[in-house]
Amino acid sequence: MGQVQLEAALPVGADPRLHARALAKVHEAALAGTTLPGHPRAVIGASWRRMRRLGLDPDRGAPVPALAPDQLEARRRESGLAAVLPALRGGLISLAEQAAHIMAVVDADGRVLWRDGSTAVRRRADALGFVEGVDWHENSAGTNAIGTALVARHPVQVYSAEHYVRNQHDWTCAAAPLHDPRDGRLLGAVDLSGPASTVHPTTLALVDAVAKLAEAHLRTTHLSELERLRGLASPLLTKLKGRAVIADPHGWVAASAGFVPVGRIALPNDATAGRTWLPTYGNCLLEPLPGGWLVRVADEEDAPPTRVVLDLTSSRESTLRVSGAAGTWSHRLSPRHAEMLYVLALHRDGRSASELSLDLFGDAGRTVTVRAEMSRMRRHFGGILLARPYRFDDGVELVVERPADGGEVLPYSVAPAVRA
Repeated sequence: MGQVQLEAALPVGADPRLHARALAKVHEAALAGTTLPGHPRAVIGASWRRMRRLGLDPDRGAPVPALAPDQLEARRRESGLAAVLPALRGGLISLAEQAAHIMAVVDADGRVLWRDGSTAVRRRADALGFVEGVDWHENSAGTNAIGTALVARHPVQVYSAEHYVRNQHDWTCAAAPLHDPRDGRLLGAVDLSGPASTVHPTTLALVDAVAKLAEAHLRTTHLSELERLRGLASPLLTKLKGRAVIADPHGWVAASAGFVPVGRIALPNDATAGRTWLPTYGNCLLEPLPGGWLVRVADEEDAPPTRVVLDLTSSRESTLRVSGAAGTWSHRLSPRHAEMLYVLALHRDGRSASELSLDLFGDAGRTVTVRAEMSRMRRHFGGILLARPYRFDDGVELVVERPADGGEVLPYSVAPAVRA
């Protein structure tokens, strides 16, 4: 998604108690629908609006029963986060115990998978219902660092009455999302929570740094897996005729023959053996390999796509689906790529790099970032996306699927002028 400026919940030099009182007045005014005596931070205001659209009870939220022990264990195994738990604990547990905090790790749905830290604070969290197996997503627990970071897709600190649900006003929390570096998929979040009196502006930066360390560990593991696949791939490709690629299940290329080398190709989310259409390559044959796929380009003329669906119905994951003569193909999008494709869908005549920069960041000067991301997407979605200006091909039928509840199309960082 690009670099996000970290914003501490407590302004520099502010008295925590006075600030908490001011927040309480803003919170009550917002719930009563009266003129606000001040304004919540943008990320908090956006979350409060989501809570009001949901009709969430500000006194108790919408509690969901905690997972049974066997369900919790299954979630832990499926989350992909067990491998980074030592890094998270190593970076945060010591501080949590010293600073009267607890550390929590949640999955992409907001379910608390692990919780550790100060014994006294854990007892307070038990009374709040903040326990392993509980759902702490915004939809259940209201505005809070965990749930709001999962929706906003960037680190968030929440203090006192910034929490939507009143029984959380005695707390402060800071959370950072965790992404799978292989495909950008949201894995969950890591959080530090404690009594409101322990609020400190540096907590957010620490949580963000430890989250990045955990993602770096996943990236290193992935590179090792790709190297093992490369050892299998090289001898196999020497025996093949024609153009071929060997890639892991996420499309990262281990080796290729007959192609200009690329780092990644766009494989379907639900890839299966057989014939399929892939952007840039056209009709292809997929054959399974241990730890990946052999992708061979078919000899016959490419069948161009006829329909492209940009699915933005979920705040947790966006998808691009392509339908054509060779069948239907779908690919999970990173938040940044979902944003960019949404803007291009609004402007079928195309956008220049500076126009896209203004659309996405409110700043026309970030063209280097825009060009780099569009270059990556065009390598993935050649035949669908064109350049000069950047746009969807005129020959495809384009459909944008929006949230059914009339909520925000993308809860990420698209500039307000193009979010509706």
